[in-house]
Amino acid sequence: MNVISKVIESLADILDFDPNNIGPETYLIRDLEAESIDLLELAVVLNTEFKIEVDDDEIFLKTLRIYLDKPKECPKDMGEYMMEKYPYLTRERIKEILEDLPHGPVIKVKDLVSYINWKN
Repeated sequence: MNVISKVIESLADILDFDPNNIGPETYLIRDLEAESIDLLELAVVLNTEFKIEVDDDEIFLKTLRIYLDKPKECPKDMGEYMMEKYPYLTRERIKEILEDLPHGPVIKVKDLVSYINWKN
């Protein structure tokens, strides 16, 4: 089973969702209505399943708004700054996240997969 399938299976189990309704573009909070306790459980499952050390702040973009609120500390353009903070995300994904912020929480299933691949 590949990484995305394992992540989807884990999300489906934790959130009691049909795995057929979860894909790479699915938002964890907007679409699946995951809550902080669900994310904590997911981090534990991913840690065990993939034998990686999961940093909740990194994988779930918890500090994203903090970084965005500190423009004086941002010596480069915002995209480069975010790439330094979240090295597992591509420039394109960071651009998408920055444009999508007004619509609410931005973490997607594909971001979890990118994080896991980066950690391995």
